Amino acid sequence: TQAEYVKYKDPKQSVNVRVKDLMKRMTLAEKIGQMTQIERANASSGVLKDYFIGSILSGGGSVPAPRASAKDWVEMITTFQKACLSTRLGIPMIYGIDAVHGHNNVYNATIFPHNIGLGATRQAHSDSHR
Repeated sequence: TQAEYVKYKDPKQSVNVRVKDLMKRMTLAEKIGQMTQIERANASSGVLKDYFIGSILSGGGSVPAPRASAKDWVEMITTFQKACLSTRLGIPMIYGIDAVHGHNNVYNATIFPHNIGLGATRQAHSDSHR
């Protein structure tokens, strides 16, 4: 069977046309779900599908497993995304990570100094050349 044509999934349509089409198709529960961000620890395929969750956040220290590798993160987020895409409207979720200094929740990740540290380093370097 051929899938029904829907404007909101057509990249050739303008953003305004796509948004209007999607919004008129959404139930109130879907609209509420899309405006909701939950913490990773509370996310599951069932929760994402049942409540139409639009965004997940890994707050500081929120990891899929102790010493989680980049592969562990990819697998977890892929599972969440597949659940969101399997809903009636197939709206992808947004995944957020509390990663101000680099993604330090990934085991062995590179951690970057805070911007103020970078600024102080630059200033000290400039002063030494006067």
